[in-house]
Amino acid sequence: MSFFTHYLSLQTEPQFLKFPATEMGANASSTAEEPAGPRSRPRLEDIPESCVALVLSYLDPPEIAKIARINRAFRAASTADFIWVPKLPSNFEYILSKLPDQALRDKGKMDMYARLCRPITFDGGTKEVWIDKRSGGVCLAISSKAMAITGIDDRRYWNHIPTDESRFQTVAYLHQIWWLQVDGELDFQLPKGTYSLFFRLHLGKVGKRLGRRVCNHDNVHGWELKPAQFQLTTQNGHRAVTRCMIENLGNWANYHVGEFVVEDPNSSTKVKFSLTQIDCTHTKGGLCVDSVLIRPSSLGKEVLSVDGEACRKPFVGC
Repeated sequence: MSFFTHYLSLQTEPQFLKFPATEMGANASSTAEEPAGPRSRPRLEDIPESCVALVLSYLDPPEIAKIARINRAFRAASTADFIWVPKLPSNFEYILSKLPDQALRDKGKMDMYARLCRPITFDGGTKEVWIDKRSGGVCLAISSKAMAITGIDDRRYWNHIPTDESRFQTVAYLHQIWWLQVDGELDFQLPKGTYSLFFRLHLGKVGKRLGRRVCNHDNVHGWELKPAQFQLTTQNGHRAVTRCMIENLGNWANYHVGEFVVEDPNSSTKVKFSLTQIDCTHTKGGLCVDSVLIRPSSLGKEVLSVDGEACRKPFVGC
């Protein structure tokens, strides 16, 4: 933003009027049409549209959206394709192929970027992909319904419960089991970079009573005895293992499993992940499994997460 502010400050200097117009400068005022008399003070509308677009190309998408509200000239400049092409992920064509309606391919790159910032469901609604609105990084979510869960078909152990706290509107709820095993996988074309994988979990049964959120803790047991193991593997042999005590009673938490690297953006990346607690000396229950999240590691961990140091505290040797 400082670059843009510095540029706009030039409008108070005489040399600003010497900027040449280009083929995009339809909004620039013509000095030949100005009435005789003292020259009026330059306005924002006097900046050639091509110059505005060039400045906007250095900004993040949210900043571009804010500046586009200044006037019509800025709004028109903000739609230039050359601004948005480098901000789109390298696999944006692959992501667009997941849309049932392919009409978006005929629209401008700004419209594509805006649509990709909203989740796109695929694989029967069990997976979602979207891009981070600031960085354009590709993020994914995999529903519990897309995972293989031991005992999921037996209502004595598991059942799917509806909740508006999940992006998929449903979570897998564990009543009681001796052998906990949740497996999943993803085959997706990702841009080059480093990605983090999380399991989104909750202890306690979430619901609503009289319009207010309630959480039933009565069935939560067995998690304080042994850690759960989280694991991911990729087709190129990368493997990450984390052991953590699950203890986020009443709150959703993203358990950081590990990271993996995508080196070839032109081919699919295959990732397998799992959550296990297979010590059969005790039962465990009261766990909600919502989804698995995959996002660029560069985005950090703004969301509540349990990882690294948090895992080491309750269990030495993670």
